[in-house]
Amino acid sequence: MFVKIEVNNKLIKARKGETIMSALESNGIMIPSICAMKDFTPTGACRMCVVEIEGKQGLVPSCSEPVNEWMKIKTHSPRVIRSRKTIVELLLSNHPDDCLYCDRNGSCELQGLAEDLNVRERRIVGKKNKYKLDHSSPAIVRDPAKCILCGRCVRMCDERLAVFTLDFINRGNSTIIGTACNKDLNFSNCISCGQCIMVCPTGALFEKDCLPEVEDALHNSDKNVIIQYDPSVGVALAEEFGLKPGKDISGLIHAALRKIGFDKVFDTSFAADLVTTELSHQLVARKKQKVKKPLLSSCCPAWIKFAEQSCTDILSDISSCKSPQQMLGAVIKTVYPGISGFDPGSIFSVAVTPCTAKKFEAQREEMTKKGLSDIDAVLTTRQLARLIKLYGIDMSQVEPEIADEPYGVRSSSGKLFGCAGGMTESVMRTLPWAAGGKDPEPSRIAELRGIKGKKEAVLKIGKTSYKFAVISGLANALPVLETIRAGTCDYDFIEIMACAGGCINGGGQPIGADENVVKARMKALYGLDEKEIIRLAQKNPKICELYDDFLGGPLSEKSRDVLHTTYSVRKVLL
Repeated sequence: MFVKIEVNNKLIKARKGETIMSALESNGIMIPSICAMKDFTPTGACRMCVVEIEGKQGLVPSCSEPVNEWMKIKTHSPRVIRSRKTIVELLLSNHPDDCLYCDRNGSCELQGLAEDLNVRERRIVGKKNKYKLDHSSPAIVRDPAKCILCGRCVRMCDERLAVFTLDFINRGNSTIIGTACNKDLNFSNCISCGQCIMVCPTGALFEKDCLPEVEDALHNSDKNVIIQYDPSVGVALAEEFGLKPGKDISGLIHAALRKIGFDKVFDTSFAADLVTTELSHQLVARKKQKVKKPLLSSCCPAWIKFAEQSCTDILSDISSCKSPQQMLGAVIKTVYPGISGFDPGSIFSVAVTPCTAKKFEAQREEMTKKGLSDIDAVLTTRQLARLIKLYGIDMSQVEPEIADEPYGVRSSSGKLFGCAGGMTESVMRTLPWAAGGKDPEPSRIAELRGIKGKKEAVLKIGKTSYKFAVISGLANALPVLETIRAGTCDYDFIEIMACAGGCINGGGQPIGADENVVKARMKALYGLDEKEIIRLAQKNPKICELYDDFLGGPLSEKSRDVLHTTYSVRKVLL
């Protein structure tokens, strides 16, 4: 039902019961806010979104006030603008003045609000926040001095991820946001997913920087620097250079990385094909053994850390397959030296991912063998953009190139890993072959596509049925995990991704992406699948060569040694 309201002396239509902010945005009138997040219950805490309503004495937060028929609203009256400006000035009064050095300079919402409201002088002087930087996490850096107490990180961690790492501490003007007992992140149950970074409006949270290590390696003549990049990086990096969201610039990435000085450029999608092959055979083996519990995915390091901390009773049901990043890293350090002639100790392996938790994953003890780590440095999509800009490469003047062989050849199924459900779709295409049958036609599995938090599909191979579930957004996994514990789960395989929508919406992707941008990235990956020649992992000729020449076959002793890992109970100190 629609009602009429008057906004700035003009009548507009609004749905009865919706908030004033929602109604205004639907009519092209944007209202600033710091604490509001789409699909979260409004709190009205920051008061930036206040509007003036005729008949009401005080200003009203538009994010939480429902519309009423014939309501008369002023969205930018002198009183409203003065209020918003004062709020920004108060926030800036004790905020650090290091914008030129801040990780979020240029993408800081507080900086943007100050510009929009024409805050050009310091009218209010306060005591500057002084807190020590928290560098303890291998993935995320926390700068409490820049926190403006909007609470977004707390709500994201609690409601979307069900991890509950962060919370408000103390009261009144002593309030801060921190972990339990206000200890460093490494003492907490943080899973390093980086979703707190994505919603933080300032530079209070940002990813660990390893660009200096990469630069040192690039300028070290004794190092052979090899880089790989994740499927979803190719369809997200364009946004950092002002290009259309979802545009695939993989060819430009290959060229840019070679101009920077990397010796070899590989595509992590190759290893996604490898994961598909190993995982499919694991699934077939469990089905033959009549294992009643489902096999759980292992490609999301944030989910793995969560399981090691909070789901220790189901660790044995998680696939032993390393993630694509770590599989390719292991292959580069163990197999590639025999092909390239590189000394394994001279190889510096870099991975570009959309995920901050990959930084944590790369430094796990299980990912090191004979003193050599599978991956030496992990860059996020954002950090790759900085590296390209640092080397002065004009992406508009670069000609596309292809990735290096042998690990630049991949199927389109490998590219699908960037979307929640893509791994499962890839496995469903390979499963009939792994079960001893023929290769199926790589049809589009519509049930697994989209950004819903839970998706299901069923595959029949002869008289055998396989039931699949795809979960994205870690909080959505909790009810399903309870059915496993209760013995009532009827799935054969469950794909779990910590971030809503999967890696395309990871914590290392460009800041400020909305749902439409995420959908554009997803659409781009599915578009690649429609026009590729090789669409099945088992049809990748370089995967076949790797098994024939080195690994021996899926789940072989050599495959288990190089491509698989183990998990253990991880105790949280607080």
